[in-house]
Parts: sequence; C-alpha cells; structure tokens
Amino acid sequence: MVSAKNSVFAAILLLASGAVAQAPKRTHDGSHLPPAAIAALEGIRKENIETHVRFLAHDLLEGRGTGARGGDIAAQYIAAQFALYGLQPAGDNGTYLQRVPFVGVTPGADTRFTLVPASGAPMDLKVLDDYVVYDQTQKPASDIDAPIVYVGYGIEAPEYNWDDYKGVDVKGKVLLMLVNEPPSDDPNFFTGKALTYYGRWMYKYEQAARKGAVGAILVHKTEMASYGWDVVRNSNSGEKSYLQLDGTPKLNAAAWIQLEVARKLASAAGLDLDKMMADAQSRDFKPVSLPVRLAAHVTSKVRPFEANNVVAVLPGSGSLKAEGIMYTSHYDHLGIRPDMPGDNIYNGALDNASGCGILLELARVFAQSPQKPRRSVYFASVTAEEQGLLGSEYLGKHPPIPAGKISLDLNYDDVRPEGSPEQVEVSGAERTSFYPTVQATASDFRFKIRPDAHPEAGHYYRSDHFSLARVGIPSFSINQGIKFKGHDEAWGLAQDEDYVKNHYHQPSDEYLPGQDWTSDAAMARFGFALGWEAANQSHTVEWKKGDEFERARKASR
Repeated sequence: MVSAKNSVFAAILLLASGAVAQAPKRTHDGSHLPPAAIAALEGIRKENIETHVRFLAHDLLEGRGTGARGGDIAAQYIAAQFALYGLQPAGDNGTYLQRVPFVGVTPGADTRFTLVPASGAPMDLKVLDDYVVYDQTQKPASDIDAPIVYVGYGIEAPEYNWDDYKGVDVKGKVLLMLVNEPPSDDPNFFTGKALTYYGRWMYKYEQAARKGAVGAILVHKTEMASYGWDVVRNSNSGEKSYLQLDGTPKLNAAAWIQLEVARKLASAAGLDLDKMMADAQSRDFKPVSLPVRLAAHVTSKVRPFEANNVVAVLPGSGSLKAEGIMYTSHYDHLGIRPDMPGDNIYNGALDNASGCGILLELARVFAQSPQKPRRSVYFASVTAEEQGLLGSEYLGKHPPIPAGKISLDLNYDDVRPEGSPEQVEVSGAERTSFYPTVQATASDFRFKIRPDAHPEAGHYYRSDHFSLARVGIPSFSINQGIKFKGHDEAWGLAQDEDYVKNHYHQPSDEYLPGQDWTSDAAMARFGFALGWEAANQSHTVEWKKGDEFERARKASR
C-alpha cells in the first residue's frame, strides 16, 4: 500500500515531468546580439514556462506559504531545476538554498491603545476600526507612555533640502506623521508626481526608529495612501512576518490610525488637522509637540521560523566573471486560509508562479548556451515577498557577491498569459544608465515602452527589485503593458481591472488550461536580451546622478 506522503510526491513528480517540453522556434529581430545569444533566446519555450506554473500553482503545493510545507516544496523544486540545468549553487554551504530566519508576530487580543490629552477624557481606540499596530521589537509585550510629536511627513531628504525633524530630539517619543510626501509637479522635487521611497510607510517607520522614537503613527487618508482603510486593516491583521533582529533599530509600536481619529487627536490638542497637513507641505515646517500622550500595552505572539531563498549562478567567461548580473522572482504566495469555507488555497498562479516559470526558463537557456556572458549570471527565487519583500531584503543584505559588483537586477512578478504583447513596462529603468539599451532593445522587439500609469502609487517600491535597489544595485521589473496583438488598449485595461478586482490575492488566481503564455515567453526573451547586454558591456550599470539610490551605490563599492 502506498502511503499518503509517497502518493503526494509521486503526484508532484508526475506534474513536474513535462518541465522541458519543446515547441517550434520563434525568431526575433535582436540582430545586435551575437549568434549564440540569439540562438539561446530563440530557444525560450512558452510551454516550459506554462509547465512550471502548472506545477507550482497546483493544490498540492498548498499556496506556497512562507515557511509552510508547500513553500518548501516549491523551493526544492526550483533548486532541482537549477541543478538539472547545470548551474552552480550560490546559496549557503555549497547548496542552492539561502536560509532566511524569520519571526512571525501576531498582535494579542489584550493590546490597548489610548490617546491621553492633557485635558479632557482619554480616547480608547478600537483595533482594526480605529487603528492597527505591530511591535517590531519582537517582544511578547511592550508598554508605552510617551508624548506625541507631529513631524509632518517624517522625511529627511538633504538632496531636496527637506527636513521634517529640524534637529529636534524625538528619542523616547511617539511620532505622528503623514503618508506620502510633499505634493509637487516639479520633477526635480521629490520627482514630481512620482512617489519616492521617502513617501512609503516603510521609510517613515525606519527613520522614526533611527531617530530613537518608540512609536510612529501614520495618518491614513485614501488619496494620499492610494488605497482605502480596508487595505490597511486587512494587511495588518493576523500574523505578520519580520526578519530576525539584526541590531537595526525597531519601533515598539508601528501603527496607523483612521483619518477621523487623527481629527479627534488634533482637536484634543487644540489644533486643526487640515491646517496641520497644509503646514507640513512647507520647507519651513517644524515639529510640533502635542499636549497628548500615547498610553499603550502592545502584546504579541512571537513565532520563530525559517524559509529559503533559492540562488544559483552561471559563472562568467571572461575577466569580468567576478562581477555579475541577477534575475529575481518570488516563489511564495499566501498559502491556505483554514478558516475560509470552500476553496481556501491561494494558488498564486500568476502572482508569482508566472515569474518563477520565466526565471527557470531563462536559467535553462543561459545554461545551455555554448557561449557564456563575460559577467556571471545569478538566478534568485526569493521567499516572503507577500510578507513585505523580506526574502529579497535578506538577499540584498547577504548577496552572493558584494552588491557593488552586481551590475543589474531584472525582476519578474505577475506576468499574465494574455497573448502577444506590443508594449513593455520597465518602470525604474529610466533612472539608470542602462535605459538607452532598454530603449534600443524594446525597439528591436517592436515593443513600445508604456510609462507607469500611476506613478503616484509608488509601484516601484512594491516588488522585490526594490530590495536590491536599496543596497545600490540598479534594478527594475519587466512586464507587459496593456496593448496586445489583435486587441486595443481598452481590452488590455479591462483584463487588468478584472484580474485586480476578481483574482489578485484570491483563491481564483489559478492555472487554467488554454491560457496563452505567449506574453510570458515574450517577456522572457526581452529580459534575456537585456541581461546578455548588461553581462557583456565593459562598464557597470549605474543610477543616474541625483537618484535616491545613488548614495547606496557609492557606499557598496
């Protein structure tokens, strides 16, 4: 009799058996590449990408949850493919796996959050309805009784001559701050309408902790955050994963409050919130100490666990082999929600088994090419993207070679099977010295480059390439636009809207027979050409002068 465990793995092997399916060749116009590179590029098969997705998104992998059995199976599957292709391991101790230590933090039911004005009644806030909070210090309990200081946008950006702290000592205090950044149409001031990292909640918490604050409270406003309170509430309930502490300062209370709660807080301080928000838009803004304290008891269930990044390398062939380029994609998704009736497996076929399928097909054709690039080529499939880009953050802090020697990272995330694309999106590429090559390559492929339709939403900071950018590596994601052969842009936009509304982060993001993976193969070919170019050019890719990541690039050298 076959055990249940053995039958599961037998099914896994059966599903994986088609991973090198072949198909007729398809040509492209990248004649500026050497013949060996063109041959490798033309060897990319959409059927191979589809087969990887079919396996990774199967119910047997249980949604590939971070640190869960299905996520571990996915990591082992990707490592096995790298080994079959003949790539060398670039993980820990001669393996393909890079161990990533995590801590899961779940807010306790007895957490209390109270605003205490100098005069007037205390305001006890209701969790999820009025506020959300996590203790980043990973302690089971933290008690806070500290004054609140309003610091506007909470930004220190010397390159824009902007300082919301103005030298004020905020150590031991709780900071009230706004999301986003000062509004502007000037591309030389916080890049105009496009959101920079200074506007992201991650930066604001990090900066508050660096300043010695014990807590930071972000004021939610839909127009400023680019999403409603429901997103804040849903993203900040239940367990949240963090990297294990590494000495970096953390907050005892990393919180959000509803806009109307912030109005009550301002009123209790004898102030008007609208005027406070308007005042914060000036360079002359100075921190304001409020006659209000935060009294909080934050409890947490703390659970250590670990997962793995999967990293392989194709060694370079020339004098530049000590340097490299990198391809990335995340393999994790949301796992299983046992409390949900019906289909409760979040398969993540498009987000992001699709990116993994592309990464694996790129790894195969690079490895099988008889000619190798001058620089080494690294392939990293990372964990915990859905937990806040944590796997790629760890990879950025512990790269296989020094970050200063990695010329470029090309990332794939959520590439949907929608036919033959006529556009590409490469948001962030324009910030690098590599952009002329991107433009020329897009022209070779007869792709039009579609600009970010919503730069104010800060999409650049929401995928794994950002983690590599933070340590100085020029990085961006590759994806298709909304114009496909045989359809107008309205059709593509409708597909986009339907996916976001009905399938994104839902159990219905599943592999379906009959999906057209031509688009994924096209994006793989385009990314292959870009990677080959970056791996062979004599100079490394750099951030353009004045970019927010230029300092990190210089520091990595």
